[in-house]
Amino acid sequence: MAALTANIRLIVGLGNPGADYVDTRHNAGFWLVDLLAADQSAGFHFEKRDNAEECKFKTAGKDIYLQKPLTFMNRSGQAVASLARYYKIKVEEILVLHDELDLPAGTNRIKHGGGHGGHNGLRDIINHFGSREFSRVRIGIGHPGDSSQVINYVLHKPSTTDLNAIENANRDTLGVMPLVYEGRIDKAMQALHT
Repeated sequence: MAALTANIRLIVGLGNPGADYVDTRHNAGFWLVDLLAADQSAGFHFEKRDNAEECKFKTAGKDIYLQKPLTFMNRSGQAVASLARYYKIKVEEILVLHDELDLPAGTNRIKHGGGHGGHNGLRDIINHFGSREFSRVRIGIGHPGDSSQVINYVLHKPSTTDLNAIENANRDTLGVMPLVYEGRIDKAMQALHT
């Protein structure tokens, strides 16, 4: 198998805007992108063109854009596609950070491509680009155990134990991000998954 490399230029954290959602599991993507921005001393500002909070920093000899769409989860693709068009960023150059029901809290995984797995934010991004060929960081939030409880579950706060586990996993992910910035996705996967 060929080494998985990707020239990541845009990192998108998925979540819902507004005070009601700040601490909910569905905003785990926002939590991680905030951590990446803080690590680079980059401050978000509102970008009207994209209806998103955005910032950029320079590393590994290139500009990397960070984005938090303010369109609500199921319309995330609008903001992502708008920024990507403006800066001529290809779908393969995008990394999406999102909450993942199929992983326990405290487990983050990097993945390239794949379906949306029922995640409305991913579904909308795939629809806007007509492609699944972007990378993702799947942030484990656990599963309520019953599919009828999923909506209620993702829109509520995690327990203190789960929140600590998610924050620790996000810090571990931060530790492999220099590899991601350099385009060495496979090496970042290896480091994070072992």
